Amino acid sequence: MTMLITGATILDAVSDKPIEGQAILIEGKRIKAIGRRDELPVPADATVIDATGKYVIPGLMNANVHLLCDIRPETLLRYEGRYEDLIAESAQVALKSGQTTVFDTWGPRRALMATRDAINDGKVIGSRVFCAGNVIGFDGPYSPDFGATHATVLSTRFVNRINATWVENTGRHLMWLTPKQVAEELRTYIEKGIDFIKYAANEHGAQSLGAFISFSERVQRTIVDEAHRAGITAQSHAMSVEGLHMSVMAGCDLITHCNITGPTEIPDETIELMVKQDCGAVIFPWSEKGLQWMRDNMDDGTWTTVKSTDNNARNLIKAGARIMLANDGAILPKDLLAEPAISKGWVGAPEEMNFGLLATGHFVWLEAMEEKCLAPMEMLRAATRNIAVAYKKDADLGTLEAGKFADLVILDKNPLESAKNYRAIGRVVKEGAVVDIDALPLNRILTRELDPAAPEEADYKHFAHKGQRFPMCTACAIVAH
Repeated sequence: MTMLITGATILDAVSDKPIEGQAILIEGKRIKAIGRRDELPVPADATVIDATGKYVIPGLMNANVHLLCDIRPETLLRYEGRYEDLIAESAQVALKSGQTTVFDTWGPRRALMATRDAINDGKVIGSRVFCAGNVIGFDGPYSPDFGATHATVLSTRFVNRINATWVENTGRHLMWLTPKQVAEELRTYIEKGIDFIKYAANEHGAQSLGAFISFSERVQRTIVDEAHRAGITAQSHAMSVEGLHMSVMAGCDLITHCNITGPTEIPDETIELMVKQDCGAVIFPWSEKGLQWMRDNMDDGTWTTVKSTDNNARNLIKAGARIMLANDGAILPKDLLAEPAISKGWVGAPEEMNFGLLATGHFVWLEAMEEKCLAPMEMLRAATRNIAVAYKKDADLGTLEAGKFADLVILDKNPLESAKNYRAIGRVVKEGAVVDIDALPLNRILTRELDPAAPEEADYKHFAHKGQRFPMCTACAIVAH
């Protein structure tokens, strides 16, 4: 199949200025050529899309999502054996919103890989998925790393099965091992077919807000070296200034939520080192409205951490770090968002300022970064080319160039004039095929509406109400309510 897109302004994420007066010729799954229409070899039977007055950008990418993030027992019990269905639904929600490629950085490896392969084989529609499986050094969903309280009300057999499904041979036991032993375990995991490695420079926020260092410098370097030896990228989960610095020194290709460093701002020397080594900076940003909402809904101690996060983001931008769009994007079911403990944490922030939602959070991310003065063309690159480069996928993805996959989004408005215009999606094209975005997701499970109330609920009187806490990540919020 051949397709020709004409009349649009092209923002290819390579050029510093918009490209006018040229068309995009697509043959099969890839871009054949970009040039003047009268100079392109267009077959007579080509499908022509007249995009006059519109703007064509590369398919958006997300450097850090969680396609199966609802780890509550009611979800994992109800859908055990159907995790691929939940992941496919998330991949379709991502695709609907212009994210043609996503990188899943924590989840059940086998189900993620099965869905990834089904999408690649054309059996399932969805955003292109690359996955890491478990975060190296994390324990499972029903452990102190995430939600140990669930283990007290579930059977030991089920708890062990769920934790094993996520962790396999990559959990906390690695912290006891020598670098050589860690390397052996890592090679075993890589051979199972994951696309990249993510490891814990800091422990997860459920225990001490991420302050503790998980692995020594020697082990961190070993993990990165093993990933590179296998030809895949290595990234870290860092949540303190020392965890961040150690990750950069270890040679990480990118660092997840690197602007979250507790109440302490990133030292200039660490930022300079990141820029010098071209270490990708995955940033979680708040808009001005979001910051005000957070200030109104948290204690002073937590607010200190949020202020530090915001200042770190601004400093990384000023220093010229390679910025990447990512947001822990996940589907949060309506019953979860209705929980009182969720509604006052960042996971439960109103949609218009919540960067953690898979369907809309990337738009909020772009709008927040615009407020922090990231240049318009750099915002586009942060959502496309920079991610492809960091993950070493730029031979096929990230820009509109001849030979690359024909992943693109046609916008009705100019994104360089306002970040809000990224929401004006007219069409999404993935691998040369127009996506029926109105039909997605095909099978609503986690995105379904709430079940109607039982008749007895009208007569039920609450004896006590739940308290509230401020979770530092989506998964913590889900298990802590």
